[in-house]
Amino acid sequence: MTRHVLGDTAVMLDRSIKHVTRSLDTIITVTIMPIAFLLLFRFVFGGAIQADTDNYTNYLMPGILLIAIASGISYTGFRLFMDMKSGIFERFHSMPIARSSVLWGHVLTSLVSNAISVAVIIGVGVVIGFRSSAGLLAWLAVAGVLTLFTLALTWLAVIPGLTASTPDGASAFSYPLVFLPFVSSAFVPTATMPGPLRAFAENQPVTAIVDAIRALFGQQPVGNDIWIALAWCSAILVVAYAFAMVAYRRRIA
Repeated sequence: MTRHVLGDTAVMLDRSIKHVTRSLDTIITVTIMPIAFLLLFRFVFGGAIQADTDNYTNYLMPGILLIAIASGISYTGFRLFMDMKSGIFERFHSMPIARSSVLWGHVLTSLVSNAISVAVIIGVGVVIGFRSSAGLLAWLAVAGVLTLFTLALTWLAVIPGLTASTPDGASAFSYPLVFLPFVSSAFVPTATMPGPLRAFAENQPVTAIVDAIRALFGQQPVGNDIWIALAWCSAILVVAYAFAMVAYRRRIA
Protein backbone atom coordinates (compact mmCIF):
# COMPACT_ATOMS: atom_id res chain seq x y z
CA MET A 1 0.00 0.00 0.00
CA THR A 2 2.82 2.41 0.90
CA ARG A 3 4.61 1.62 -2.36
CA HIS A 4 1.36 2.30 -4.23
CA VAL A 5 0.95 5.72 -2.57
CA LEU A 6 4.59 6.68 -3.14
CA GLY A 7 4.44 5.63 -6.78
CA ASP A 8 1.24 7.61 -7.43
CA THR A 9 2.67 10.64 -5.64
CA ALA A 10 5.81 10.46 -7.80
CA VAL A 11 3.64 10.48 -10.93
CA MET A 12 1.65 13.47 -9.69
CA LEU A 13 4.88 15.27 -8.76
CA ASP A 14 6.32 14.65 -12.22
CA ARG A 15 3.13 16.00 -13.81
CA SER A 16 3.13 19.14 -11.68
CA ILE A 17 6.86 19.79 -12.19
CA LYS A 18 6.35 19.59 -15.96
CA HIS A 19 3.64 22.24 -15.70
CA VAL A 20 6.04 24.51 -13.84
CA THR A 21 8.88 24.01 -16.32
CA ARG A 22 6.52 24.84 -19.16
CA SER A 23 5.76 28.21 -17.56
CA LEU A 24 9.15 29.42 -16.42
CA ASP A 25 7.67 32.89 -15.94
CA THR A 26 6.26 31.54 -12.68
CA ILE A 27 9.68 30.81 -11.18
CA ILE A 28 11.13 33.98 -12.69
CA THR A 29 8.34 36.13 -11.21
CA VAL A 30 8.64 34.48 -7.80
CA THR A 31 12.42 34.93 -7.78
CA ILE A 32 12.68 38.45 -9.19
CA MET A 33 10.60 40.17 -6.52
CA PRO A 34 12.72 38.97 -3.54
CA ILE A 35 15.90 39.77 -5.49
CA ALA A 36 14.52 43.27 -6.15
CA PHE A 37 13.87 43.69 -2.41
CA LEU A 38 17.39 42.43 -1.66
CA LEU A 39 18.99 44.94 -4.05
CA LEU A 40 16.69 47.75 -2.91
CA PHE A 41 17.46 47.37 0.78
CA ARG A 42 21.13 46.65 0.21
CA PHE A 43 21.98 49.50 -2.13
CA VAL A 44 19.21 52.10 -1.60
CA PHE A 45 18.21 51.85 2.07
CA GLY A 46 21.20 49.98 3.48
CA GLY A 47 23.30 53.06 4.16
CA ALA A 48 20.55 54.70 6.19
CA ILE A 49 19.56 51.68 8.29
CA GLN A 50 21.34 51.02 11.56
CA ALA A 51 21.33 47.27 12.05
CA ASP A 52 24.44 46.94 14.25
CA THR A 53 26.27 44.92 11.62
CA ASP A 54 29.17 45.44 9.22
CA ASN A 55 27.51 43.32 6.54
CA TYR A 56 23.90 44.36 5.96
CA THR A 57 23.51 41.75 3.20
CA ASN A 58 24.02 39.04 5.83
CA TYR A 59 21.39 40.72 7.99
CA LEU A 60 18.90 40.88 5.09
CA MET A 61 19.26 37.37 3.71
CA PRO A 62 16.97 35.39 6.11
CA GLY A 63 14.05 37.77 5.62
CA ILE A 64 14.48 37.83 1.84
CA LEU A 65 14.39 34.02 1.76
CA LEU A 66 11.12 33.99 3.71
CA ILE A 67 9.62 36.56 1.33
CA ALA A 68 10.61 34.36 -1.62
CA ILE A 69 8.89 31.35 -0.08
CA ALA A 70 5.76 33.31 0.89
CA SER A 71 5.40 34.64 -2.65
CA GLY A 72 6.17 31.26 -4.20
CA ILE A 73 3.45 29.33 -2.40
CA SER A 74 0.76 31.55 -3.95
CA TYR A 75 1.28 29.63 -7.18
CA THR A 76 0.50 26.39 -5.38
CA GLY A 77 -2.96 27.69 -4.56
CA PHE A 78 -3.37 28.95 -8.12
CA ARG A 79 -2.30 25.67 -9.76
CA LEU A 80 -4.53 23.69 -7.43
CA PHE A 81 -7.49 25.96 -8.18
CA MET A 82 -6.99 25.55 -11.93
CA ASP A 83 -6.87 21.76 -11.56
CA MET A 84 -10.10 21.81 -9.59
CA LYS A 85 -11.83 24.03 -12.16
CA SER A 86 -10.63 21.99 -15.13
CA GLY A 87 -12.19 18.80 -13.76
CA ILE A 88 -8.91 16.90 -13.79
CA PHE A 89 -9.37 15.98 -10.10
CA GLU A 90 -12.56 14.13 -10.90
CA ARG A 91 -10.77 12.25 -13.65
CA PHE A 92 -7.95 11.31 -11.29
CA HIS A 93 -10.41 10.09 -8.66
CA SER A 94 -12.04 7.83 -11.21
CA MET A 95 -8.70 6.10 -11.67
CA PRO A 96 -7.16 3.47 -9.35
CA ILE A 97 -4.74 5.89 -7.68
CA ALA A 98 -4.26 7.06 -4.11
CA ARG A 99 -6.38 10.16 -3.56
CA SER A 100 -3.79 11.76 -1.28
CA SER A 101 -1.22 11.63 -4.08
CA VAL A 102 -3.06 14.34 -6.02
CA LEU A 103 -2.57 16.89 -3.25
CA TRP A 104 0.93 15.74 -2.35
CA GLY A 105 2.02 16.21 -5.95
CA HIS A 106 1.25 19.93 -5.64
CA VAL A 107 2.81 20.18 -2.19
CA LEU A 108 6.08 18.53 -3.22
CA THR A 109 6.22 20.69 -6.34
CA SER A 110 6.06 23.72 -4.07
CA LEU A 111 9.02 22.40 -2.08
CA VAL A 112 11.06 21.84 -5.24
CA SER A 113 10.26 25.17 -6.91
CA ASN A 114 10.84 27.16 -3.73
CA ALA A 115 14.13 25.37 -3.13
CA ILE A 116 15.26 26.50 -6.59
CA SER A 117 14.22 30.09 -5.84
CA VAL A 118 16.07 30.04 -2.51
CA ALA A 119 19.22 28.70 -4.17
CA VAL A 120 19.11 31.41 -6.85
CA ILE A 121 18.60 34.17 -4.26
CA ILE A 122 21.49 32.91 -2.12
CA GLY A 123 23.64 32.91 -5.26
CA VAL A 124 22.72 36.54 -5.97
CA GLY A 125 23.41 37.34 -2.31
CA VAL A 126 26.91 35.88 -2.57
CA VAL A 127 27.58 38.08 -5.61
CA ILE A 128 26.65 41.26 -3.71
CA GLY A 129 28.44 40.37 -0.50
CA PHE A 130 26.59 37.68 1.46
CA ARG A 131 29.04 35.59 3.44
CA SER A 132 28.42 32.80 5.95
CA SER A 133 30.74 31.12 8.40
CA ALA A 134 28.22 28.33 8.95
CA GLY A 135 29.40 24.74 8.87
CA LEU A 136 27.62 21.80 7.28
CA LEU A 137 25.35 21.13 10.28
CA ALA A 138 24.30 24.78 10.47
CA TRP A 139 23.47 24.82 6.76
CA LEU A 140 21.45 21.63 7.18
CA ALA A 141 19.60 23.24 10.07
CA VAL A 142 18.81 26.28 7.89
CA ALA A 143 17.58 23.97 5.14
CA GLY A 144 15.42 22.11 7.65
CA VAL A 145 13.82 25.30 8.99
CA LEU A 146 13.16 26.65 5.49
CA THR A 147 11.70 23.30 4.40
CA LEU A 148 9.36 23.17 7.39
CA PHE A 149 8.36 26.81 6.78
CA THR A 150 7.68 26.05 3.10
CA LEU A 151 5.67 22.96 3.97
CA ALA A 152 3.58 24.85 6.52
CA LEU A 153 2.76 27.71 4.14
CA THR A 154 2.13 25.33 1.25
CA TRP A 155 -0.58 23.46 3.16
CA LEU A 156 -1.96 26.87 4.09
CA ALA A 157 -2.08 27.68 0.36
CA VAL A 158 -3.94 24.44 -0.34
CA ILE A 159 -6.99 25.70 1.59
CA PRO A 160 -7.84 28.67 -0.70
CA GLY A 161 -6.76 26.57 -3.67
CA LEU A 162 -9.59 24.19 -2.82
CA THR A 163 -12.18 26.71 -1.63
CA ALA A 164 -11.69 29.93 -3.62
CA SER A 165 -14.18 30.91 -6.30
CA THR A 166 -11.70 32.83 -8.50
CA PRO A 167 -8.02 32.42 -9.48
CA ASP A 168 -7.17 35.70 -7.76
CA GLY A 169 -8.81 34.48 -4.56
CA ALA A 170 -6.73 31.31 -4.67
CA SER A 171 -3.46 33.22 -4.67
CA ALA A 172 -4.20 36.61 -3.07
CA PHE A 173 -4.11 35.22 0.48
CA SER A 174 -0.32 35.07 0.26
CA TYR A 175 0.08 38.84 -0.08
CA PRO A 176 -0.15 39.53 3.69
CA LEU A 177 2.40 36.74 4.24
CA VAL A 178 4.83 38.44 1.86
CA PHE A 179 4.69 41.67 3.83
CA LEU A 180 4.78 40.09 7.30
CA PRO A 181 8.62 40.09 7.29
CA PHE A 182 8.53 43.90 7.01
CA VAL A 183 7.01 44.01 10.51
CA SER A 184 9.70 41.81 12.04
CA SER A 185 13.45 41.80 12.65
CA ALA A 186 14.07 40.96 8.97
CA PHE A 187 15.20 44.45 7.94
CA VAL A 188 15.71 46.44 11.14
CA PRO A 189 16.13 45.50 14.82
CA THR A 190 12.78 45.40 16.60
CA ALA A 191 14.22 47.68 19.31
CA THR A 192 13.95 50.60 16.86
CA MET A 193 10.16 50.19 16.51
CA PRO A 194 7.50 52.03 18.55
CA GLY A 195 5.94 50.14 21.48
CA PRO A 196 2.84 48.38 20.05
CA LEU A 197 4.56 47.61 16.74
CA ARG A 198 7.59 46.28 18.57
CA ALA A 199 5.41 44.01 20.71
CA PHE A 200 3.77 42.57 17.59
CA ALA A 201 7.08 42.18 15.76
CA GLU A 202 8.75 40.35 18.63
CA ASN A 203 5.89 37.91 19.07
CA GLN A 204 5.09 36.92 15.52
CA PRO A 205 6.60 33.81 13.86
CA VAL A 206 8.75 35.55 11.23
CA THR A 207 10.98 37.25 13.81
CA ALA A 208 11.86 33.98 15.55
CA ILE A 209 12.52 32.24 12.21
CA VAL A 210 14.63 35.11 10.89
CA ASP A 211 16.67 35.38 14.10
CA ALA A 212 17.28 31.62 14.18
CA ILE A 213 18.45 31.51 10.55
CA ARG A 214 20.60 34.62 11.00
CA ALA A 215 22.31 33.05 14.02
CA LEU A 216 22.91 29.80 12.11
CA PHE A 217 24.39 31.67 9.14
CA GLY A 218 26.70 33.57 11.48
CA GLN A 219 27.66 30.51 13.52
CA GLN A 220 26.28 32.27 16.60
CA PRO A 221 24.38 30.79 19.57
CA VAL A 222 20.79 30.23 18.48
CA GLY A 223 19.21 30.15 21.93
CA ASN A 224 15.45 29.69 22.16
CA ASP A 225 14.80 31.20 18.73
CA ILE A 226 15.24 27.87 16.95
CA TRP A 227 12.70 26.14 19.20
CA ILE A 228 10.22 29.01 18.89
CA ALA A 229 10.66 28.95 15.11
CA LEU A 230 10.12 25.20 14.94
CA ALA A 231 7.10 25.45 17.24
CA TRP A 232 5.49 28.13 15.05
CA CYS A 233 6.15 26.23 11.82
CA SER A 234 4.92 22.94 13.28
CA ALA A 235 1.76 24.51 14.69
CA ILE A 236 0.93 26.23 11.38
CA LEU A 237 1.62 22.99 9.51
CA VAL A 238 -0.63 20.84 11.74
CA VAL A 239 -3.54 23.30 11.70
CA ALA A 240 -3.25 24.04 7.96
CA TYR A 241 -3.02 20.35 7.09
CA ALA A 242 -6.11 19.55 9.17
CA PHE A 243 -8.20 22.31 7.54
CA ALA A 244 -6.87 21.45 4.07
CA MET A 245 -7.91 17.81 4.43
CA VAL A 246 -11.39 18.84 5.62
CA ALA A 247 -11.74 21.14 2.60
CA TYR A 248 -10.43 18.39 0.29
CA ARG A 249 -12.89 15.78 1.56
CA ARG A 250 -15.79 18.22 1.19
CA ARG A 251 -14.72 19.15 -2.32
CA ILE A 252 -14.47 15.58 -3.58
CA ALA A 253 -17.51 14.25 -1.67
